[in-house]
Amino acid sequence: MKNIWLICCKDLKSYFTTWIAYSLFTRIAIVLGFFFYVAAAIFATRSAQASMMGGGMPMDVNEWVVRPLLMNVAVISLFLIPMIGMRLFAEEKNTGTIELLLTSPVRDFEIVLGKWLGGLLFYCCFLAIAALNLSFLFLYGKPDWKPVALGFLGLVLQGGALLAVCTFLSSLTRNQIIAADAGFTVCLLLWVLDWVSAYNTTVWAKVLSYISLSTHLEQFSKGVLDSKDLVYYASMIFLWLFLTSRSVESLRWRS
Repeated sequence: MKNIWLICCKDLKSYFTTWIAYSLFTRIAIVLGFFFYVAAAIFATRSAQASMMGGGMPMDVNEWVVRPLLMNVAVISLFLIPMIGMRLFAEEKNTGTIELLLTSPVRDFEIVLGKWLGGLLFYCCFLAIAALNLSFLFLYGKPDWKPVALGFLGLVLQGGALLAVCTFLSSLTRNQIIAADAGFTVCLLLWVLDWVSAYNTTVWAKVLSYISLSTHLEQFSKGVLDSKDLVYYASMIFLWLFLTSRSVESLRWRS
């Protein structure tokens, strides 16, 4: 566990050694701030219109503000996570430090878990920006906190699954651009697989719909915690990290 944590801290610090991370977070904060402002403005306008027209039931702030923002964060993650995962192993290969890492007294799964966890913590910093926006709802209103908490849990699980995929892809190449491009392609494909269920109800269409990330994240955004969604994300993370571990093992034998 100590080796995993040391590798995690090393990788996490490496993201903040240049201005790129701070510039990225600044741009993301502006974009998420705009999304939150628009959603809140629409909610306020529609609520005022409903009150003037004698609307009986109050509008749900979770449905009009929280859920759209969480889904927008999920879409941004499709672009951000490949950028995080592209460097995990590809940079080590490109700079030649992978040999030092593989010859150190650290096991393959410790290397993989440490790097994956470092990338996941960096992704959680991005989620903290989204949480900062939603904190204003609790200052000036009374939204239901459970769908918010479950929504962020779903985002963390989705991020962990996508980052596991990108970690594996990064272990296959020394070119970070190729790793990022492949990661974005796979992440986007996993997001849209459930589109086939809109026009097809056969078994293979249902299988693709189950594999799709958006199908499972939607339940979290609604405030629904289902064991099948937890099993799905846990299986995705385990599968891709296992494949990454085997890929790193092959590098050790070739080095």
